[in-house]
Amino acid sequence: METAETDRWLIDDAQAPDQRASQPTITYAIPCFNSAAYMDKCIESLLATAGGKDDIEILIVDDGSAKDDTAEKADAWEASHPGIVRALHKPNGGHGSAVNMGMRNARGVYFKVVDSDDWLDKAAMEPIMAYLRAQRDLQDKTDMVIGNYVYEKVHENQRTVMHYRNVFPEGRRFTWEECGHFSQSQYLLMHSVIYRTEMLRGIGLTLPEHCFYVDNIFVYVPLPHVRSLYYLDVDMYRYFIGREDQSVNESVMMGRIDQQLRVTRTMIDAVQLPSDVPVHKLERYMENYLSMMMCICSIFLRMIDTDEAEDKREDIWLYLKEHNPDVYRRVRRSVLNASTNLPTELGRRLGITGYRLAQRIFKFN
Repeated sequence: METAETDRWLIDDAQAPDQRASQPTITYAIPCFNSAAYMDKCIESLLATAGGKDDIEILIVDDGSAKDDTAEKADAWEASHPGIVRALHKPNGGHGSAVNMGMRNARGVYFKVVDSDDWLDKAAMEPIMAYLRAQRDLQDKTDMVIGNYVYEKVHENQRTVMHYRNVFPEGRRFTWEECGHFSQSQYLLMHSVIYRTEMLRGIGLTLPEHCFYVDNIFVYVPLPHVRSLYYLDVDMYRYFIGREDQSVNESVMMGRIDQQLRVTRTMIDAVQLPSDVPVHKLERYMENYLSMMMCICSIFLRMIDTDEAEDKREDIWLYLKEHNPDVYRRVRRSVLNASTNLPTELGRRLGITGYRLAQRIFKFN
């Protein structure tokens, strides 16, 4: 249970002007669970984004680490960088719980989650930080700032850049109506977005606890509330791929399929398409994102290949049909899902083959 001790950091909207003047430009939240082996690189990369200024805040959220010295490292970072780094300790509640704690305690105008085994690129962050700093004193601040992310397969010495230059205008503020078309491999992930903190708080975003894959909720549910965007074609976020215990590891994903199903149901419930989304281009993107989530559920359940898994696959599609029949019909017939859900063993093999092909093309997992 999170204590009142951590709540003392919450911002009061009625705080005095001199207190607001010291408000950080951005808060980085780093969920850490037994992360001692790699968290230092992440924290060092965030400190480098300050560029000699003291207007960033780093929240190291120790999510009940017990197998290593994550907690002690977090305290040491706070001691060596007072006023910039804060160590927040809590009982284990999962990635979503740690992000929730970061959102509650963030003092920055903007908020970004950085996983403890990932890092930010210093050069790419320079123009992003310049833009965020320019927003500080504006009455009408941009709601979401976007940069590219890079799949870093360090052990294979490979990297794949995921950009949005064909989707978003670059270097100016814009709205959803001005966006282009997302390709099948393009999605806004947690890695690529920076949100205005008070927008997140205003919609009451809370992620499920004891559940992986909640980053999908984080980059899906707020989108109808985003009124203004800004994109820079820079490789901001470095997403490490390759640890055996990583949540996107294929065998790990099969073992956690119930959590993937829970997240997908949460997304279906949270946004009613199309009525909750006023802009058609955004509505189509969100439907495609939901289609991708349904595809992932179907593929991994078919990989598990048991009667129980098949029942779960049918149940998640029934859930979508009952909650949004129009979206169900379109998603079921989409390019991603038409072959994934064909009956018989041949259909199962075709779906898995399509997934393997996408892996090779887009370099994920």
